[in-house]
Amino acid sequence: MAAMRDADDIGLPFMKMHGLGNDFVVLDARDHVIDVSPDLAKALGDRHRGVGFDQLAVMETGRNGLHLTFYNADGSLSAACGNATRCIARYVMQETGTNELELSTDRGALQARDAGKGLTSVNMGHPQTDWSEIPLSCAMDTLSLPIDGSPVATGMGNPHCTFFVDDADRVDLAAFGAAHEHHPLFPKRTNVQVAARVGPDHLRMRVWERGVGITLASGSSSCATAVAAARRGLTGRSVRIDLDGGTLHVDWREDGVWMTGPTMHVFSGHLTQEFMGSLT
Repeated sequence: MAAMRDADDIGLPFMKMHGLGNDFVVLDARDHVIDVSPDLAKALGDRHRGVGFDQLAVMETGRNGLHLTFYNADGSLSAACGNATRCIARYVMQETGTNELELSTDRGALQARDAGKGLTSVNMGHPQTDWSEIPLSCAMDTLSLPIDGSPVATGMGNPHCTFFVDDADRVDLAAFGAAHEHHPLFPKRTNVQVAARVGPDHLRMRVWERGVGITLASGSSSCATAVAAARRGLTGRSVRIDLDGGTLHVDWREDGVWMTGPTMHVFSGHLTQEFMGSLT
């Protein structure tokens, strides 16, 4: 059951946002309590019977300020969502008139800043490269997994499996991603990326997100792929990544992995009482 206390009579308010087509529903629970369940997340994520999204983000007031909680379209939780973090950071910076802010997630405290020209940057923290942190099912070299294609495993608060290929556009991502999301080496499932080097510090990448499927973009996947490419010696630590939905810039610095790109607040609306009542 999902319900809202002190709700407006016209229903539960929400915002629709996207970063390069990686789309989100955002619930603002800073001033009132919203009881969010996996059932509500899954119903909202249905593109035919709900609103539709890749991730649901819930804004709450935490002990140290703004806290974000993320759900995938299948109702499962995710500790990190880079593009949603950038979208919400942009919204709050415009709301408060600031150019920098810190927000917390289950991944940890993340710094965000206005990068100018309509772009927003967020520091997604230090990558996890040890097998136990990602996590993998047993000890192994995360730079070359014992899977056909020798992918790289990286943690960015959620697990990632990056395959470097000659041509990312020729991969049947629907079949490839579904097959590897549930690979037994990843006990919590994994996001899957296929990436090709197209020039110095320039990658083309496509994404299969855990609990979602094919997405037009993914912030945490972009960070994981940039880290994997640098570890492999394919690029430096600052790269351009072209996704189906557009371009992100990722810079792996001493203080973490910074990701920069555009955001969009598409519209605001209300979920009807009829829709909310159908979930009880």
